[in-house]
Amino acid sequence: MGRAFEYRRAAKEKRWDKMSKVFPKLAKTITMAAKEGGTDPDMNPRLRTAIQNAKAQNMPKDNIESAIKRALGKEAEAYTEVFYEGKGPHGVLVFIECATDNTTRTVANVKSYFNKVGGTLVPSGSLEFMFSRKAVFEFEQAEGMNIEDLELELIDHGLEEIEENEGMLYAYADYTDFGTLSKAFEEKGIKISKANLQRIPTSPVDFSEEALADIEKMLDKIEDDDDVQAVYTNIA
Repeated sequence: MGRAFEYRRAAKEKRWDKMSKVFPKLAKTITMAAKEGGTDPDMNPRLRTAIQNAKAQNMPKDNIESAIKRALGKEAEAYTEVFYEGKGPHGVLVFIECATDNTTRTVANVKSYFNKVGGTLVPSGSLEFMFSRKAVFEFEQAEGMNIEDLELELIDHGLEEIEENEGMLYAYADYTDFGTLSKAFEEKGIKISKANLQRIPTSPVDFSEEALADIEKMLDKIEDDDDVQAVYTNIA
C-alpha cells in the first residue's frame, strides 16, 4: 500500500510538473492570438484554435479567460515573437519559435543550449527553405467517414492532403489557408482535437539511435525553456 501511494504521488507530481510548463506556454499563445486578432473567438480563428488546443490539454477555463484578458493589458505589449535557427549535434537542423518579453535573455539561453553540445546558431533565414510552413489539423475518423470524399470536398478550402497515423487523421494545408480550412471543418461538424501551424522538413534525415539520443537531450533542454513555444527539426 505504501509503494502504491508513492507511485501515485510520483505520477501526480510528474503530471503537475508537465502542466506547470505547458499551461504558461498555452496562455502565451492565447494572449498573443487575442492581441493580434481580437478577443472574440468567433471572429478570430487563431484565438479559437488556441483555446481549443488549451482545452485539449485540460487547461482550466479560468486560466483561459485570464489569458484572453491579458491581451488588453500592458503585459501583452511586452511579448515579442522571435525565431532562432541552428545546427545541433550530428548536423541536425533546428528551428525554434519563441514568445518573449526579454529577447536578450532568450537568445542567450538558446545559444547556450547549442554551445553546450558543440552546435551553433545560424543567421536568421538560413534554414527557412529547409522547412515548409503548414496548417495541421488532427481529428478522429468518424464512423462512415470516407476520407477520399472528404479530401475532394475540402480541396477548395485549401486542403492539400489527409494522412492517417495510429488511428488519428491529419489534414495538411498551406499556413495561409489555416482560417479557411478551420471554418470548413466547423461547417461540416468535424470536431478538431488539435490544430496548429507547423514547420515540416522538406528533406527529412534518418539519424542513428545513438545520434538521436544526443539530439533529444538538447531538444529537451530547449523545449523546457519558458520562452520557447515550438521546436522543429529535420529528423525523419
